[in-house]
Amino acid sequence: MTVLRIVLQVMLALTSLFLTLLILLHKGKGGGLSDMFGGGMSASVGSSGVAERNLNRITVANAVLWAAVVVALGLVERFDPSGS
Repeated sequence: MTVLRIVLQVMLALTSLFLTLLILLHKGKGGGLSDMFGGGMSASVGSSGVAERNLNRITVANAVLWAAVVVALGLVERFDPSGS
C-alpha cells in the first residue's frame, strides 16, 4: 500500500499544480481581481472560441481527476491495515 499511497500523492501534487495553471489561464469575466491586472482590456471581445471551449473541457477533466485522486487517497488512508 505504500507504493500506491506515494503514486496517489504524486498524482495529487501534479494535478493540483496543473489545475491551478489551467484556472489562471482562463480569461476574467467580472470586475474582480482580473480587472486589476489588465483583464478588463479584453472585455469587448466576448466570443468564446474553440480554444476557450477546449480549455474549459481540459480544466473540468483535470478537476474530476483531482477529485478522484483525493477520494482514492482518502480510501487508501482509511483502509490501510499497516497504519501510518
